[in-house]
Amino acid sequence: MDDGSEAPPLTVVRPGQGRAADLGDGVGVVFKLAGADTGGSLAVVEHPFEVGAYVSAHLHTREDEYSIVVEGEIGFRSGDREAVLGPGGYITKPRGELHAMWNAGATPARMIEIISPAGFKLFFRDVADLAEAGTEPAAFVALAASYGLEFGDPEWQADVVRRYGLTPPAW
Repeated sequence: MDDGSEAPPLTVVRPGQGRAADLGDGVGVVFKLAGADTGGSLAVVEHPFEVGAYVSAHLHTREDEYSIVVEGEIGFRSGDREAVLGPGGYITKPRGELHAMWNAGATPARMIEIISPAGFKLFFRDVADLAEAGTEPAAFVALAASYGLEFGDPEWQADVVRRYGLTPPAW
């Protein structure tokens, strides 16, 4: 820069880069942008979903999520609203609202998740570490609570699992 100040940091994540981890139960994570890359304003991860994968009903108390489907079909349920989106579909998942996601198709699916503010990305890192270490399921629930993540069992959950032939998480 001509005024003598330093240029802001530039983070480059090329296709195929980023730590990839298995979160268990057919859902993975690939870390793309961390809070350190964005001044804490947001984080970006990718989530691959195997056929039949289901992320059970939960809510965030500290952050909002924005998802973009890039492969396959992913179903979303938030409150009393449900949608199945293919590549190029976007959806918001506001904090404080019980929501779930699943692979709604017959092929693997993948979505980009934008998390604002950025801190929740660390939850995925910690879950990946626990999964790699073979930790007991109770530790996952305790970890979730430490990040302000709450699980629920709304009346619609069993219906979604049945209609799509999903495999709920083991914990």
